Amino acid sequence: MVPAAASAAPSPTGLSHGVGAQHGVGHGKQPHAAPTKDGPTSIAYVEVNNDQLANVGRYTLADGANAFDVAIIFAANINWDGSKAVLYDNENVQRTLDDAATQIRPLQAKGIKVSLSILGNHQGAGIANFPTQAAAEDFAAQVSATVAKYGLDGVDLDDEYSDYGTNGTPQPNQQSIGWLISALRADMPGKLVSFYDIGPASDALSSSSPAIGSQLDYAWNPYYGTYSAPSIPGLGKSRLSAAAVDIQNTPQSTAVSLAQRTKADGYGVFMTYNLPDGDVSPYVSSFTQVLYGQAASYR
Repeated sequence: MVPAAASAAPSPTGLSHGVGAQHGVGHGKQPHAAPTKDGPTSIAYVEVNNDQLANVGRYTLADGANAFDVAIIFAANINWDGSKAVLYDNENVQRTLDDAATQIRPLQAKGIKVSLSILGNHQGAGIANFPTQAAAEDFAAQVSATVAKYGLDGVDLDDEYSDYGTNGTPQPNQQSIGWLISALRADMPGKLVSFYDIGPASDALSSSSPAIGSQLDYAWNPYYGTYSAPSIPGLGKSRLSAAAVDIQNTPQSTAVSLAQRTKADGYGVFMTYNLPDGDVSPYVSSFTQVLYGQAASYR
């Protein structure tokens, strides 16, 4: 079966996602970790079906700090094998993982964390319908094995495109996402676990115990071009992004406004999606200038 193309939630205006242009150039010598910066943690999802993950590392602030702090490979899938949920990497995700020496390690050498996003694939399996704690733990073990195998820094959870009920799969339940988060945290102490705040898993987390939410590192608004903080007990402002920016589709003026509100309201994360190949430093600079007081250059 041909996997569905992974794609994050559209904005309420229904803007489609753009396709990246030219591929970034190769890396030479491994760089040293960049200087740290003051301000929100910046997130960059990359659609590796279209664009190169390594491009995230080419954006640098005036003082040498990284423009982006976390790069997310978008996206692996949760497939259904007839009896359980299985982790699946399409050819572009697998190529990115296999090319870790050029796509992942140069980012990590600069101090950028690299996570793998996981979302549904229209087969009925997803993060919100594990029927038992053991089923969630089985899937978490698959994820943690992949994180360990490819030297990743964590995982991002996205409850879209699962089509719950397909293939006789169960409907979502309130415990599933909590079981999964707890299992991932147990399997991957010190690794990132983030949440794209959408779907039945979002509904479950919004009324879950703070003991569950506090195990997440970050969560963010899933609707591009809008400003709305997730409401997850146990997860405070410093670990939330109310802003959601689609670099290829959100107007630059909106990105600036979302950055201004993020800073004024004291949110600790700024989430962007769809960083394309090639140089979009004028756009990136528009929000880094607000968040960090520095423009971004492309090197």
